[in-house]
Amino acid sequence: MKKVKVGLLGSGFIAALHMNAFRRVYGIEVEVKTVISLDDHLAEFARQNGIAQTGRDWRALLGDPEIDVVDICTPTVLHPEMVVACMQAGKHVICEKPFTGYFGRPGDPTPIGTQVPKKLMYERAMAEMDAASAAIRASGRLFCYGEDWVYTPAVAKTAEIVRASGDKILFMKAEESHSGSHAAHASHWSSAGGGALMRLGIHPIGAVLWLKQVEARARKETITVTDVTCDVGRIFPTLTPAERTYFGAKPADVEDWAMLSLTYSDGTKATIFGGDVVLGGTRNLMETYTTGGALFANIEPNSHVVTYLTDESRLRNVYIAEKVDRKTGWQFVCIDEDTTRGYTGEIQDFMECITVGRQPLAGIDLACEAVKIAYAGYWAAEEGRRISL
Repeated sequence: MKKVKVGLLGSGFIAALHMNAFRRVYGIEVEVKTVISLDDHLAEFARQNGIAQTGRDWRALLGDPEIDVVDICTPTVLHPEMVVACMQAGKHVICEKPFTGYFGRPGDPTPIGTQVPKKLMYERAMAEMDAASAAIRASGRLFCYGEDWVYTPAVAKTAEIVRASGDKILFMKAEESHSGSHAAHASHWSSAGGGALMRLGIHPIGAVLWLKQVEARARKETITVTDVTCDVGRIFPTLTPAERTYFGAKPADVEDWAMLSLTYSDGTKATIFGGDVVLGGTRNLMETYTTGGALFANIEPNSHVVTYLTDESRLRNVYIAEKVDRKTGWQFVCIDEDTTRGYTGEIQDFMECITVGRQPLAGIDLACEAVKIAYAGYWAAEEGRRISL
């Protein structure tokens, strides 16, 4: 079987998660040949992960005939240009979420997150996304969308039950929240394309969109999103420095709290929450209520291992879970975060797709729909009304 050679763009948190998943691919030989990054710790990242080549200019990958797939783990503002250029150069692409967004144009008042109308953002983002999507589809290469929730065992089992039962999904409630990103680019709309809704809420948005399509195919129906309502907030600017002690978020012109509601064409509903204002670790949860039952996907936290520990000093090298600020007291230990949160299954699927030529579970359609829903949500929140799609 042909070896799949990967060029990795980025050397931050997500790149490290993807590297863990590449090492666990089975049945296919995978080599991450090159990592490109502007980070100061690039050399150390490459050494730790056994990557032979490093570089600073991502365009160098375009002419490398050995690179089969480019894995894009960069800030969102860089995604569209990188994706299109790599695919037009004949490379398959893995693109971390979200696919794209609105990052400003010359002449925009700044900061754009508070100064540019969200309706205008929606219109411009959709036009730019449609152009990028057309180029992607015309390239003949595979676009693999890094929506790891689709690949979590909990959501995958939910989908299996929905397929087998043929039940109608009446309502979904999903959340991703934690204590905030420490990445500087996450604070600014011009680099992140939004705040908590785009960074965190985009995961549950993708999951509820995908699961509803699982139901639609099982029941041989056509189901679309018809309406979006939303509310967003900026809570951290109201707090004193002391009150923000345990939080990482430093929003400049982005929201740190968001709640979005979808109405589907069959009259059913979904509600999504995303926030940087939650202590105690990451909350990745999805509830699905159907005509035949209820399914709770506790991605994280879950009760695989629950501990009560008292001595922090002895636990220095023990990993508990993402975003917990201590290891003592009662803790919900994530025993295999890479698998539980979907990264292992995601990369396995992408490598199989590239090898045999099939489409991934999470592809360009889901990537575009998730961005569309999020920006419709921003528009709805700013104008205080329902947006019909």
